[in-house]
Amino acid sequence: MNDQHKNNFLKKTEIFASLTDKEMEQVINKMVVKQFKKSETILYEEDTSEYMYIILLGKVKAVRTTEDGKEIILAMHKSGSFFGEMSLIDGKTAPASVIALEDSLIAIISRKDFFSIIFLHNKVTSNLLKILCSRLRRCWDTIQLLNFNNALHRTKMLLLMLIDDYGEKTAEGTTLHIKLTHQDISNMTGLTRESVTRVIDKLQKNKEIIILKNKFICMTPSFIKDDIKIPLK
Repeated sequence: MNDQHKNNFLKKTEIFASLTDKEMEQVINKMVVKQFKKSETILYEEDTSEYMYIILLGKVKAVRTTEDGKEIILAMHKSGSFFGEMSLIDGKTAPASVIALEDSLIAIISRKDFFSIIFLHNKVTSNLLKILCSRLRRCWDTIQLLNFNNALHRTKMLLLMLIDDYGEKTAEGTTLHIKLTHQDISNMTGLTRESVTRVIDKLQKNKEIIILKNKFICMTPSFIKDDIKIPLK
């Protein structure tokens, strides 16, 4: 991948989008691009990470595994996002494993270069703080989701939470541009897969959601009800 392609990808990232071409060149000179295959582990939980990872292309999931082997999905990140910054900032081990959901191109920046960039470019530091605040708010939303005892409410709140990152307004309603299996939803809500299947079937029967041919979920206008609230960002 040449520098122009790297520049084009970085302009779409959350953290570096506001940099000029000259400033972007300084970042490009400090990063290495690696390709990861679908299902390949990029970062292992409890590893001491010395790098920040920026998703140029693809999608990943951050997961933890319980003692009985159940996978819990903590977050999903798409192209333009990043991960690994927590370990660089506090020097502790990675809080989760990160696995490629599809073939992905990842830019890697070392701890030394990461701090060099944020010290040189206030815009990057400002972007980083805003993104970390947004992620903290998302954690609060997740806590609220897990406080619901009702499987229907948990599932609906998860789909609503995904709108910011993956939602697109369409003629039918709002479509989530991410393929979610019933097991994925189970791993993100703490519900059993069987419970998720019953909820999805009910939502389809009530015409609150439509499962499109590409497996994307479309939420119809009747999906959003007053009894499910997402805190304002």
